[in-house]
Amino acid sequence: MKAHSASRATAFGVVAILLWAALALLTVRAGGLPPFQLLALSFGVAFVGGVCVLLPRGRAALAEMRQPLRPWLLSVGGIFSYHALYFYALSHAPAAQASLIAYLWPLFIVVFSALAPGGRLHARHIAGAVLGLAGTALIALERPGADDAVWPVAGIAAAFGCALIWSGYSVLNRRYADAPSSMMVGVCGLVALGGAACHAALETTVPVSGAQWGAIVLLGLGPTGLAFLAWDYATKHGHLSLLGPLSYLAPLLSTLLLVVTGATPATLTLLLAALLIIGGSMVATFGKRRAARGEA
Repeated sequence: MKAHSASRATAFGVVAILLWAALALLTVRAGGLPPFQLLALSFGVAFVGGVCVLLPRGRAALAEMRQPLRPWLLSVGGIFSYHALYFYALSHAPAAQASLIAYLWPLFIVVFSALAPGGRLHARHIAGAVLGLAGTALIALERPGADDAVWPVAGIAAAFGCALIWSGYSVLNRRYADAPSSMMVGVCGLVALGGAACHAALETTVPVSGAQWGAIVLLGLGPTGLAFLAWDYATKHGHLSLLGPLSYLAPLLSTLLLVVTGATPATLTLLLAALLIIGGSMVATFGKRRAARGEA
């Protein structure tokens, strides 16, 4: 029964990975909106959807929100910062390139875990980091198509910040494994409020078209909503030795979706960067996977 439950939780993790693969495409489809406005709207949808899911549980679900301040601060800060930078990156740099750089987070999780107390930094970690950073350099140093085009340094830097923030959040979040996954609904609500406050203070509201609303609703119900609940549950109860390697599907599928839908052109540089970034993550965890084959 325990193995069945762990397999079920791992399946939830796969669902989260597939939903995150659509994050870049849906962000492009909602393009033209200021980052904080998009943040407030998408997480507002996520909050409303989460409340609808928790309503049948009534007071029991509300009681689970009473958690210490630290996990709240970590979750709200990590998720808010990541998505604010992500939406900014995709509006100030080519979508596929920014998305690939943001997906350095699986590699950074492995490296940060090795540097944490009790961890060990191996040659594979260094090799993986070098490959991942080489892929990032390919993207960052690629010249824009037009001669007078400006190199998108701000967008590339924001995408790199995404990878650092999400990996740091994921490693630190293991300290609060006892916090229930339902707490993420409240986190989505607070992130939406934070986005609305920053939007009111820093941005000008842009009218939302019907097509953009469709993308926002899908974002809120999927990559910025259900995905967090599924991933939180999976990392606490699933097979971590499988979830790590499976997470490398996200940048690959994300790039494929952008290319297939015509949101970004397929180039040799993009292909090489994707292979380097995904390959770097796989190299960094290869030894870890061999050591963990016997784990439940």
